[in-house]
Amino acid sequence: MKTNHEIDYIIRGEEMQCVEIELDPNETVIAEPGAFMYMDEAIQMETIFGDGSAQSGGGILNKLFSAGKRMLTGENLFMTAYTHQGYGKAKVAFASPYPGKIIPLDLYQLGGKIICQKDAFLCAAKGASVGIEFQKKLGTGLFGGEGFIMQKIEGDGMAFCHAGGHIIERTLNPGEVVKVDTGCIVAYTQTIDYDIQFVGGIKNTFFGGEGVFFATLRGPGKIWLQTLPISRLASRVLAYGSVGGRKEEGGILGGLGNLFDGDGI
Repeated sequence: MKTNHEIDYIIRGEEMQCVEIELDPNETVIAEPGAFMYMDEAIQMETIFGDGSAQSGGGILNKLFSAGKRMLTGENLFMTAYTHQGYGKAKVAFASPYPGKIIPLDLYQLGGKIICQKDAFLCAAKGASVGIEFQKKLGTGLFGGEGFIMQKIEGDGMAFCHAGGHIIERTLNPGEVVKVDTGCIVAYTQTIDYDIQFVGGIKNTFFGGEGVFFATLRGPGKIWLQTLPISRLASRVLAYGSVGGRKEEGGILGGLGNLFDGDGI
């Protein structure tokens, strides 16, 4: 018997997506602060400490410990619960914070647990537990970068993650390995073995431009990859802005462009 609330949903949009969730009376969905887009009048919003799951019960100390672990993943101490307190059907929607896709995850079909990047979780049916997942291997701890501290979503209902760019979903057979940039990993099932591998060769180390470590994901299990990690997008924006923009347009043309748009005055 499932313990999470059962919810219906529709994902709307192409590149700037939102997920519209349909609730029956007394059904609840939880979400990160800042994800909310709109809701029907019959839905009541409540700020809760932690994720509101049964696993976060057991007294204030357990709740504080659970919330403290969430802080390590860069998330808020509090989450928001949206409950339908009227009659019939009611809808609430949540939007992703940057261009990309929303991934629906049926935790019941995926073994009850998904591990995802620390900023990927968007919302889930009430009863899901959102916590922290430390990579246990020494290599991932020392060199894993974005992949060292991750989130885990546990339960038997629907959960939703968001990612940048396009999503690649792959099912790995037992022993099958794929090598990935750590920032491109969105989520994977608990049966996937995650590790960090050194890129050998002096030329790769100094001139490769992609870093000297990457992640290895070994099956069996399912993985979700993103084409545009937010960290990569942010670094490009910062690099572009730090040189006054237009560096790719050449000295003369760039100067004329800056003059016409007001940057050269």
